[in-house]
Amino acid sequence: MTNVLVRPLLTEKILKLQEEKNQYAFEIQDGATKEEVKKAVESKFGVQVVSVRTMSKKGKAKAQMTRKGVRYGKHSDTKRAFVTLAKDNKIDYYANTGASEKKD
Repeated sequence: MTNVLVRPLLTEKILKLQEEKNQYAFEIQDGATKEEVKKAVESKFGVQVVSVRTMSKKGKAKAQMTRKGVRYGKHSDTKRAFVTLAKDNKIDYYANTGASEKKD
């Protein structure tokens, strides 16, 4: 499966996990397995992965009041992976963005 990692998750809670436990979180594709996530993180960021935990998150149901009545819908379901790295490894999300700092 290609492009297993959809995007990194950056919240206050996850940033705290990065500092304290060296754990990083990613949104992944629905059919991705732990082994595929491990290989994708190791190859993309060049780090050593110790463990991978996954969770499926159900989308929240929503209702919107309009002039014509109530419209129902829901957010899409997502799958997340929490990746624990080896002790001396870190992931720098902004290293490969191509943005260069120019100072005048």
